[in-house]
Amino acid sequence: MTLTDIADRIRAALTDKSFDGSLKFDCGEDGVIVLAENTASTNDQDTDCTIKISRENLGKLLSGKLNPMTGVMMGKLKVSGDMGVALGLGRLLG
Repeated sequence: MTLTDIADRIRAALTDKSFDGSLKFDCGEDGVIVLAENTASTNDQDTDCTIKISRENLGKLLSGKLNPMTGVMMGKLKVSGDMGVALGLGRLLG
């Protein structure tokens, strides 16, 4: 699954929902997905919170196969910036 496919799925999940703040999934050389203004795109920009994660683990995280807290403890994802924004995303997509 490409980052564009993942961004499309996130965009669909955000339909008719409100997400405060901005968040970036930084997948290294694979690129980024930025959530801002209630939409998702693959255009890089500064955000309130950044989650460093592999493209593979991002797919697992969003499908529920990777628990966010377990991912942090196992080093599969790293959160920097406003942790409240990351927690808001979990409630929104979960």
